[in-house]
Amino acid sequence: MAMRIYTKTGDKGTTSLIGGTKVLKSHERIEAYGTVDELNSHIGLCRDLITDAAIQEELREIQDRLFTIGSALACDPEKESQLKIPDLKEQDILHLEKRMDAMDETLEPLQAFILPGGHPTVSTIHIARCVCRRSERLIVHLLGNAEGSENLIFKYINRLSDYLFVLARFVGHQLQVDEIKWRPRVD
Repeated sequence: MAMRIYTKTGDKGTTSLIGGTKVLKSHERIEAYGTVDELNSHIGLCRDLITDAAIQEELREIQDRLFTIGSALACDPEKESQLKIPDLKEQDILHLEKRMDAMDETLEPLQAFILPGGHPTVSTIHIARCVCRRSERLIVHLLGNAEGSENLIFKYINRLSDYLFVLARFVGHQLQVDEIKWRPRVD
């Protein structure tokens, strides 16, 4: 018999972290990795909308890193050392920086704030960027300085939101969509 997707173990509002510790589904750890999962889904949608094969592959790699982050956040921190959880590497962050630098070379220098929009693909990338920033806030709230200010998860998620901003501009450039500059009303 095939394994069923439903287990009924969460019917009372609890779930288990990796390692077996039961917590409420409203626990800040669940909120943090649930938002990373939401981000991963938005990036999947971005990948589906983008036609550039190299960027599609890059986004697939980012989705893999987000699963790594989700695994780390879903793990009971008291049991993590006993479990085999994949890790982020500094090179993951450097890769995002290199890609941003390469995309930036083709873009006009940013001289004004820009509004998200102009094309559904660009808007979708901006939504992913906003969800990434929310993920970052939740992760910082969860981990604070307890796990060190040099935590690679902090750095990766922070860099990823920057990457998504540059990607939105780059894809807009590829699509020949004008950026919508913010024109503040000053009466």
